[in-house]
Amino acid sequence: MGGLRSFFRRLSWKLHKKTSKVEPSGAFRAHLEEFRSRKIKAVAIVSTLPPTLQATPRAGRRTSLDAPTVAVVWTLAFAWAAQIRLPAWPVAVVALAAWCAYIGDRLLDARNAHTPLRERHHFHWKHRRVFLPVAFAAAIVAIALVLHSMPLAARERNSVLAAAALAYFTSVHSPWRVPAAKPWLRFPKELLVGVLFTLACAAPTLTRIAGRRTGPTAVALLPAIVFIVLAWLNCHAIEFWEGQSKQRSAVQRPATALMVIALLAAAVSAVGHGPREAALLAAAALSAALLAQLDRHRHNLTPIALRACADLALLTPLALLVLPRRLIP
Repeated sequence: MGGLRSFFRRLSWKLHKKTSKVEPSGAFRAHLEEFRSRKIKAVAIVSTLPPTLQATPRAGRRTSLDAPTVAVVWTLAFAWAAQIRLPAWPVAVVALAAWCAYIGDRLLDARNAHTPLRERHHFHWKHRRVFLPVAFAAAIVAIALVLHSMPLAARERNSVLAAAALAYFTSVHSPWRVPAAKPWLRFPKELLVGVLFTLACAAPTLTRIAGRRTGPTAVALLPAIVFIVLAWLNCHAIEFWEGQSKQRSAVQRPATALMVIALLAAAVSAVGHGPREAALLAAAALSAALLAQLDRHRHNLTPIALRACADLALLTPLALLVLPRRLIP
């Protein structure tokens, strides 16, 4: 019996040695080495960062702070393009409203589970006893700022946007949703988010432009339309990367088209309305180009890294806010 066992042991060892000598083909080996080198470079770059910077993007996504950060940058960028100096309270209201909306959206997604849950949903639901009071307090502060500082006429105009946001939450998270058998009755969630988010960021500037006796309203309208498409593209890209990354790209073409349209609009605006609107549209074109590049290299990045980079790509208008005034009058 012992001799039979030793025979099979030697036989299995010989088979292992023969099969282990089989090497992959040249093309596959080159692709494998390239993938390993990219992974090593990425790990090396990230490891050189301080621990605080390494944890910042992940913490921002988990706590929904990425949304108010983009909201603040876009709100200030719209005002910069229209040459309007905003007080601090409307920027704070937009940031707090965006934060509350994103926290509520993720908590309701986790509670109802209509869509596949991601890490951010599980994190929000796990710490809901912290997020709910914080979001409630932020909403109270935002309402107090509106009641104290916003004129009555502006409240009436912005109440339409608030009603649209309430309708969005009702349509997406209520139990009486449109059945899947009638998809033509449902408005894409990503487009709704893009419209509401961008209009909320542009509302302080549009309100002050409407109050002027002179001044072209199109100075803020054209960038708002482009940034609505950009916000939709960001949401659409993240949804595609997290759910269907192995399928054929559904981001490259719309990102490239938006980049071209934004550049053409920037060229027209430089002739018609001034350099600031053109610079803001050029920043939107750069964001679209960055999203297209992220989609091109999506297989080399994790879903969490893709989402972080997609949010960072929306912060291109930040460069305009720190430029010296003499560069772009």
